[in-house]
Amino acid sequence: MAVPKRRQSRSNTRSRRANWKATAPSLVTCANPACRSKHLQHRACPSCGQYGPRADRRQVLDV
Repeated sequence: MAVPKRRQSRSNTRSRRANWKATAPSLVTCANPACRSKHLQHRACPSCGQYGPRADRRQVLDV
């Protein structure tokens, strides 16, 4: 296992940790015209239970 030869400085440690930030989830609008609620991408809509774009939208959850 690799072991560091020298101690890493505080500025190097803190600048590396500065990139550990949380991001907000990207939400999309439901393709169902009756629903139009926000949900996560590539997931079925929790409100209406449908999944997919407008042309081949299908019911995958019983709501």
